[in-house]
Amino acid sequence: MKKMKNNLLSRAVALLLPLLLLASTAFAQTSAAQPEMADALRQSGKIYVVVLVLVIIMTGLLVYLIRLDGKVSRLEKEIKE
Repeated sequence: MKKMKNNLLSRAVALLLPLLLLASTAFAQTSAAQPEMADALRQSGKIYVVVLVLVIIMTGLLVYLIRLDGKVSRLEKEIKE
């Protein structure tokens, strides 16, 4: 059981690592002129809503992938037996 949790954790990290690297490269790029939309969202406080929605979507995808991995692992184990 512990091996399966470690395997699940390593797969989750393997899925998230490319996303984190892409996000870090996207944020690392600086432009001289920021988009007006970002300024407007920041001033009105709606940027936090946008960030919250993105976090909820990413969390949902991560939970879905972890559950799917668990189901596939369980099916593979049943096939081996």
